[in-house]
Amino acid sequence: MLPDSPAHFINGKWVKSSQHDDVLNPATGKVICQVAKGDKEMVDKAVEAAVKAQKAWANKPQPERATFLEAWIEQIKQNHEALATLLTTEQGKPLSESRGEVDMAITMLRYAANFAWKRQGDVLAPSAPHQHSVTREVPLGVIGAIIPWNFPLALFLRKAAPALIAGNSIVIKPSEVTPLSSLALATLSQKAGIPEGIVNVVCGEGRVVGDAIVKHPGTALITMTGSTRAGKEIMKNAAEKVIPVSLELGGKAPFIVMADADIDKAARDAVNSRMANCGQVCICNERTYVQRAVYDKFIRALEKAAQEIVVGDPLQEGTIVGPKVSPAEKQHVDELLETTLKEGGKILWQAKLPQDPELSKGNWVAPVIVTDLPEDATILSEEVFGPVLPVVVFDTQEEVIEKANAAEYGLSSYLYTSSLSTAFQISDQLEYGEVYINRFGPEEINGFHAGWKLSGLGGDDGEYGYQLYIKRKTVYIDYQ
Repeated sequence: MLPDSPAHFINGKWVKSSQHDDVLNPATGKVICQVAKGDKEMVDKAVEAAVKAQKAWANKPQPERATFLEAWIEQIKQNHEALATLLTTEQGKPLSESRGEVDMAITMLRYAANFAWKRQGDVLAPSAPHQHSVTREVPLGVIGAIIPWNFPLALFLRKAAPALIAGNSIVIKPSEVTPLSSLALATLSQKAGIPEGIVNVVCGEGRVVGDAIVKHPGTALITMTGSTRAGKEIMKNAAEKVIPVSLELGGKAPFIVMADADIDKAARDAVNSRMANCGQVCICNERTYVQRAVYDKFIRALEKAAQEIVVGDPLQEGTIVGPKVSPAEKQHVDELLETTLKEGGKILWQAKLPQDPELSKGNWVAPVIVTDLPEDATILSEEVFGPVLPVVVFDTQEEVIEKANAAEYGLSSYLYTSSLSTAFQISDQLEYGEVYINRFGPEEINGFHAGWKLSGLGGDDGEYGYQLYIKRKTVYIDYQ
């Protein structure tokens, strides 16, 4: 799908740069390949191509645009295993999870294609005879999308699919850590017949390429998934242009286990939610709160569930947890665990790391469960984004709601209880854009994935996510 030294994908062509970045295999630390490193000039070329192509794309009827998305789906299906292997090689998640992400990407496209016959406006009640008024939905123009490294395939299409079905073109900046998946999807869009200039990918650093996309006068919306720090910078720069932004930022999901919960299920879900993708999921269980009456029982069930974890080569079948995506991410988790232990936390359980010499230079972090944490433990407020599961005891419903809402983030939360009354009472009071009751993620494509507080604004998915990619025009007619 890709050349030996991938470049930027602009206007349907590979465009080279004088500078390059190494793409590393996180399991081995070895260089996979070099990828072109972009700059403002490359962004200018990409946006120019997107602007030129967008009007003709917008003029195609929406059902016709949907046929291109359906063709893109077929291209992804034909390359399903190759995409999954590429994703695992550059990102480090187990092959089973990568296959699931390819499926997720297909679902993103399929859902958007189902908007083919969607109503595109409203007829308004006239205020006088011989008058007619309509509000129409029209595309924004060129979308600037900045996507992270944890789900590079799925999040590429979480942005591109609704943007394209609505009649926009798009310029995407993937993470410099995981650019290959994005470039592969762009290549497959061309094979699907999507016109040149509609899908463009510029690789490089966020502070250079991302900044140029946000500031470019040709971009009409910035949609970004990433850190809160970067999100704040994007808001500042977008304000200069007075354009909308959609930001999905950090998370610190509480995982609440009430005394009447199914303890075995809650324990399994607590482990799976924390350890999926080596803990590198924005909606992951970041802190587990267990009611005192069932704390000991839960701890025993948690240890049992953790025994199922297999840490190893992500390309090997049966691996549950792979490496962290980069040395910097590994260092962050290592340092946070060290701080946790200095503050009084105790290790309840810790996984064994792989002993294969081929993996000795990978970004390995041993999954761990920690208990006996002080109220002000750093790990209870700072996002971990790694396979460290802190467990805290609580007594009352009021207490756990206060602790859960104390975080500055508000993306996702979890509640386990057998009481419908308790489920509604607590979910109503949790200050989070998503509440999962007796289940963990992923989120549903027809929902609305949106964070509160420092977790962002705007959102993705569903009808509400689609609405971000359009603007409205009201036409008033007197036909007398």
